[in-house]
Amino acid sequence: MHAESVQPLDLTQINNCHSLSDILHADDPAGLARFLLRPDTPPIPLSKVEFLAPVDQQEVWAAGVTYKRSQVARMEESESGASHYDKVYDADRPELFLKATPSRVSGPGQSVRVRSDSNWSVPEPEFTLAINPDGKIVGYTIGNDMSARDIEGENPLYLPQAKVYRQCAGLGPCVLLADGPLDLEGTQIELIIERSGSRIFTGTTDLGQLHRKLDDLATWLYRESEFPNGAFLMTGTGIVPDDDFTLEDGDTVSITIAGIGTLTNPVVKAK
Repeated sequence: MHAESVQPLDLTQINNCHSLSDILHADDPAGLARFLLRPDTPPIPLSKVEFLAPVDQQEVWAAGVTYKRSQVARMEESESGASHYDKVYDADRPELFLKATPSRVSGPGQSVRVRSDSNWSVPEPEFTLAINPDGKIVGYTIGNDMSARDIEGENPLYLPQAKVYRQCAGLGPCVLLADGPLDLEGTQIELIIERSGSRIFTGTTDLGQLHRKLDDLATWLYRESEFPNGAFLMTGTGIVPDDDFTLEDGDTVSITIAGIGTLTNPVVKAK
């Protein structure tokens, strides 16, 4: 993928290589992708490409309370569960939960949803790991963890309902295959929310603010679990809009992460 075009991979060069899952299974996914590039194949302009969510058979998981801002926000929204959020921030074991199956994931330009029974919902922009079946981080993408803060705040046991529902997650626009160490502080994350053509929220953070190590999160996810097709892991958010903000039907959410691109999704809410 280039600034204005994409270069298709020729999967016919490798036996039994048909999907993203097959590439993630490779010992060196980045090297395999380079091998599958055909220099004689003309690039395709981005204007002629419809991007889908870069997921086929993988579950999408998420980590919570991994940034100080997230810890504070969770404690503010939940009087009854405030101490739990405070403790998990510094605990050895992180908060991990199943966020979405592939059918619940929206790609670039596709709608993400606010629950009809929520009056306080926000997007959570998250640096997202692509992990192979052996638990190795092999790539990165952008995740949008749609969250009903009022439902989770009423009782932490409602977290599955606050987090997991149709169109509850955004993923994309691509997977940046891991090919060297990450510059954590240089990996900027920006959230922009627009309403009726006007910008109504902007927030930024960087991976240097992440309280946990990426490899540790992947290790905890794979402890006592198997992911035969690999998995995606959202690593938490360091950007949380103020308590008086909620998404509305027709809003547009754009998340930009340096080195990966921008994931943009319109917001829908059933009346």
